[in-house]
Amino acid sequence: MHDGLWFEDLTIGRTFRSGVVVVDPDRVKSFAAEFDPQPFHLDEAAALGSRFGGLVASGWHTAAMTMKLLVTSELRIAGGLIGLGVEEIQWPAPVRPGDVLHAESQVLESRPSRSGAPQGVVVIGTTTLNQDGTVVQKMTAKLLVPRRPVPDVDAASRGSS
Repeated sequence: MHDGLWFEDLTIGRTFRSGVVVVDPDRVKSFAAEFDPQPFHLDEAAALGSRFGGLVASGWHTAAMTMKLLVTSELRIAGGLIGLGVEEIQWPAPVRPGDVLHAESQVLESRPSRSGAPQGVVVIGTTTLNQDGTVVQKMTAKLLVPRRPVPDVDAASRGSS
């Protein structure tokens, strides 16, 4: 049996919180070197002359850190977080080395599968904040969530005969 939350548990308005992650300067640079090699993500001196005035994490690195926060948060879905897509993502403020990030999520929408499959689609809004409460990422995503299995009453009664 799966541990975690089922579609029926994810009522509109329900909120979830995460732990924290500390933004490491070496990880900022290594992520950027592999996935977003821009000077303000890679080099402190070059970053000083940028619009950011210092080294900042890639928005995609922020998204990856947020994913880790979600997976380890109170939002523990039976079978795991299965994404159907991100409807919106924004990075209203930069993430800097040393920042301590956490995520807060809320169920925005919920609907059973139209096909009749034993699952539903849940829209989650997640806000990632730094240690000062500054919003560094806002994301709206759709998740595929299994419905709670219905016990097979006939099988149970056959087993007790």
